Amino acid sequence: MRDPRQRMRLIWMVLTIIAVTLGLHPVSAFLSDDWPQFRGPNGTGISRAMNLPVDFGPDRNVLWKTPLPPGHSSPVLGRNRVFVTGFEGDKLFVIGLDRATGKIVWQRPVPRLRADRLRKPNNPASPSPVTDGENVYAFFQDFGLISFDSWGRERWRLPLGPFSLYYGFGASPVLIDDNLVLPCDQDTTSFLVAVDKNSGKVRWRVNRPGVISGYSTPVAWKPERGPQQIVIAESFQLSSYSIENGERLWYVRGLACEMKSIPSVANNMLYINGWGWPENQPGRQIYLPAWEEALIKHDADKDGKISQSEMPHERLKQEAYFKALDTDEDGTLNSREWEICRAMMAAENGLLAIRLGGKGDMTRTAIRWRYQKPVPQVPSTLLYQGVLFMVNDGGILLSFDPSTGNVIKQGRLKGAIDKYFASPVAAEGKVFLISQDGTVSVVKAAGDWQVLAVNGLDDEVFATPAIADGRLYVRTTGALYCFGKTE
Repeated sequence: MRDPRQRMRLIWMVLTIIAVTLGLHPVSAFLSDDWPQFRGPNGTGISRAMNLPVDFGPDRNVLWKTPLPPGHSSPVLGRNRVFVTGFEGDKLFVIGLDRATGKIVWQRPVPRLRADRLRKPNNPASPSPVTDGENVYAFFQDFGLISFDSWGRERWRLPLGPFSLYYGFGASPVLIDDNLVLPCDQDTTSFLVAVDKNSGKVRWRVNRPGVISGYSTPVAWKPERGPQQIVIAESFQLSSYSIENGERLWYVRGLACEMKSIPSVANNMLYINGWGWPENQPGRQIYLPAWEEALIKHDADKDGKISQSEMPHERLKQEAYFKALDTDEDGTLNSREWEICRAMMAAENGLLAIRLGGKGDMTRTAIRWRYQKPVPQVPSTLLYQGVLFMVNDGGILLSFDPSTGNVIKQGRLKGAIDKYFASPVAAEGKVFLISQDGTVSVVKAAGDWQVLAVNGLDDEVFATPAIADGRLYVRTTGALYCFGKTE
């Protein structure tokens, strides 16, 4: 049989017969690309997929489209499932879809035990699930952790909380070996927990004093010697913890006060962007005195606290600012809240390149370069094919030399000038960027990047896409799309 097309047809027919004999879907049985968690393998945002469409939309190159309940969680891919979470009113859901057809195979309710603090645009189903290929593990801030198998049978549950974060929970759980790891950063007692993925039992839990609200998903890092470590972008610092017992191993100070992005890691280097307040831009920080001095100068009613009207700076008297600082919501700042406020006002926004590893405080030697012009609030950087990409609100795309921090190119994505919540992802020499209004820019992955296509989805997007096997999975506010070349 000399015709290669005939050989491929015969091979496909044989594989299909085997799949049907085994009771598997003839397509989903051979889907193999890995996208198990938020932003793919270890949060890199990179896929090995090929033959991806460049032009697509609601009526172009759609393999399937499935309506979904609301939720900002990003799709993750099991061997033959797509997993997402959602909510409707007071109901929470974990949903399993057939990866080949998009059909909802099961939708399981999860008890909503309470309604923790939450601020739009966040919602009760923002953290993304994670999968080991067969089972799915999901977290809801109003419940805790729960696991289902690929057919929707509950495996275990672990209630956690309540939680107190100004914007509500944003970090997603990750799997490191057989450990399900979740950072619970909040305004009260922050902690890091590792759970046995098979039983749901807590292996260890460590409190993290000094860590306040954070929304960043951790990554795994393997040093040349020793076991894997958990690396987390926390408020004001980057920290590494032992996967064996949660011991804090090393840390680097200098991050922004509120971390939302996931780090990009390669070759023992890490790149992380953080934005807290406009006042955290270098040269615009607000100086605040120590607590005792603040009481003497600003506590007009002598009640031992600082009220909104007593704040020493007009910007901090604004309701949006004061509410973010008043973590116990009693209308005043106590000594702890004041010291947190001081640290938040002194922090600096920016993009940092950090050398991984060490012991204890590595701040003086680990930071290789800083970029301190405006950086995005939510989207993470993307390190791909030797170039570091970053997109700001307004559709400003920057490419960096990751070794020096020098900007290679900066430009506006025409027709995609809205806010950005989804992080960029990449495959096949292309970078995919989606704005809040659902405009997808496809860019050639190079320092001197070029826009290849701009596609509209006619719906808002907060979730980060998944890429695998020549398919692009995009969740809008109302549906999950699977795009691929239809010819």
